[in-house]
Amino acid sequence: MIENGVTSLTATSGTAASGEAVGRVLGTQAASPLSFWVGLEPGRVIQLDDVVVTRREVPGYGQVLVAGVVTTVEARHEGATYDSDVFLIADGALPAAVVEVAEVKVTRVEPEVFVPPLPGAPVYRAGAGDRDQALYFDVMDRRVPMGTGRDGQPLYVNFDFLDGTRGAHVSISGVSGVATKTSFATFLIYSIFNSGVLQNEAANTKALIFSVKGEDLLFLDHRNSRLDATAEATYRRLGLPAEPFGSVHVFAPPRPNDPNAVPHVAARTHGVSAFYWTLAEFCAEELLRFVFADADDERAGYSLLVGQVAARLAAWARPVGDTGAIRLDTGGEGGEGRVCRTFSDLVELLSEQLMDEASRTTWTGAQTPLGTVNAFMRRLRSAVRPLSPIIRGDVAGGVRTPSAPPTPRSPSSTCTTCPSARSGSWSAWSCAASSPGRRARARPARCCSSCWTS
Repeated sequence: MIENGVTSLTATSGTAASGEAVGRVLGTQAASPLSFWVGLEPGRVIQLDDVVVTRREVPGYGQVLVAGVVTTVEARHEGATYDSDVFLIADGALPAAVVEVAEVKVTRVEPEVFVPPLPGAPVYRAGAGDRDQALYFDVMDRRVPMGTGRDGQPLYVNFDFLDGTRGAHVSISGVSGVATKTSFATFLIYSIFNSGVLQNEAANTKALIFSVKGEDLLFLDHRNSRLDATAEATYRRLGLPAEPFGSVHVFAPPRPNDPNAVPHVAARTHGVSAFYWTLAEFCAEELLRFVFADADDERAGYSLLVGQVAARLAAWARPVGDTGAIRLDTGGEGGEGRVCRTFSDLVELLSEQLMDEASRTTWTGAQTPLGTVNAFMRRLRSAVRPLSPIIRGDVAGGVRTPSAPPTPRSPSSTCTTCPSARSGSWSAWSCAASSPGRRARARPARCCSSCWTS
């Protein structure tokens, strides 16, 4: 049989590319400025995610580089008509050629003259310079290593889109349990701290990690026992030390009904602090709004009620002792003088006050339909189980939350384990809400906040 029925490549372009030649632009498939197909040279192999380049002379502009990433690789018999012909071809009874082709999605055209590559133009595997140009690494002033490609070479992300200069959000998606989303997010934080992109801000930059996936992340400051020589070599290729996080402070909710606030963890027995919000803090800082995911959505009928109740709690809640419990002084009947020591106690008191026609106007200030109150209470009651472990009014001494102001000596990474996804989300929003004032009083710093919910 004939392998890859393509004529041998010869140098036809004015400037040779830095990588090896792998094939030519096909003429049987339409090429466009956005994608094109490549017929592979005999003996050449390319795989998914490989970076390739080709060039074209454009009158008035000179040589134009067209670079892209391989998204599809196909092999077929050229000359076969029926599926069963494969057996005749294998026996040598029917002539055919094995042809391998690859589809390339264009990532960059330089200069930006958007013309298609010409059929028959040589295609090269991108070398170091072309690869950086194809993936825009050459224009990244601050590059953060995020792993290696299938070719074993480093891949980078632009830090300007992570630290708020031009953006500050990363979304990692994948199948739960097998996509290693948490591992990658943790590695990305590690890379930010150890790649040198933080420069003078490194001393005051903190990562706040909310873990709702058990206790695995409580050992970020321990060396991975499965780290082998191959993985260490990959870290060196990325310019990173193969070491654990250098400074980690671990927090965990206190054990239920424990007045001493012993952290509720099993695997790690030292270096763990308890964290929670007291009922007094919950009311004074108006954290009720973060219990409702859509509290700021004007289409939600109870949005106004959430703000009204939060404001009343901030005005009427009075601390009781040093446990974080509160007494609500409403000035009316029923709620005045009543002490709440748990989040459940507070929810039940609000239910009694809002369901009663006489006391409802005291809280809402206007006529509020019973349906709106029911919607509010239904969502609030659903939060009792996930939030009760971290909103407490029964712990002596009032241990503070992990949102303490950063200092030069404080840990670079804080890992907080949460009993559920909802409690993790609420904790993240509550910490963020109390951070601006503290950051204004602290030295310049950047903070990475992550919350995993699956």
